[in-house]
Amino acid sequence: MIDLHCHILPGLDDGPATIEESVAMAESAIADGITHVVATPHFNSDYYFEFAHVRHIRDELRARIRDRLKIGTGCDFHLNAENLGSLRKDARQYCINQRDFLLVEFNEYAIPPSMDQTLHEILLAGLQPVITHPERNAILRVRPERLKKWVRQGCFAQVTAGALTGGFGAGCRKDALRWISEGLVHFVASDAHNTRTRPLRLRPAYDVVADQFGEETAQALFHDNPLAAFEGRPLPHVPEVAEELPPPRRKRFFFF
Repeated sequence: MIDLHCHILPGLDDGPATIEESVAMAESAIADGITHVVATPHFNSDYYFEFAHVRHIRDELRARIRDRLKIGTGCDFHLNAENLGSLRKDARQYCINQRDFLLVEFNEYAIPPSMDQTLHEILLAGLQPVITHPERNAILRVRPERLKKWVRQGCFAQVTAGALTGGFGAGCRKDALRWISEGLVHFVASDAHNTRTRPLRLRPAYDVVADQFGEETAQALFHDNPLAAFEGRPLPHVPEVAEELPPPRRKRFFFF
């Protein structure tokens, strides 16, 4: 399995504090059957992303793990005005393994209508936006038609492994499973932050997907599509988005 979204590097955000904890997360990933991870520290109003520093810390972790786990870099990229300015200057440093796929995160409290145009411009720039953990975003859970519009527009979506196993509540699990069934999900990732409450594990979620949707879908979401994104190739599995069902017709009653 391949994990495109995890906070494994120490001292950069709300992930591990020490290199020892990062090594423990890496060992957990190896034991779980994960062969590649992408270290994706936050870039938002609380945490600044400096590419050279991220790569330096990645290289330190890689030296400890050696070739037992492939470690790429990317960014958990928060879509705001300041970050978009940085994206226009040098987009590749924020992308998964410096290819074309960009993890994008939305505000929990407001997603303005202008975001449709922003995502369109990112697509026109040759990047592939990957909307992270929509099942944990209260706005998108209430307005799933926005997520469907973006996926039809050419964006991709990634749900959290822990959400599929109930770690974020029954509602998040239900939405994540429904969106997989509707063809809206292209990746599952750990979004790991530590070894305790947010561990770097995918196997339990893989088993859930394989049980409910079949081995082929699980292989697509946990290996085939993530590997393509890691290598900068077109995704081999892009499901058709389920069509909207028309609302039920209501009978008219006339009162005299």
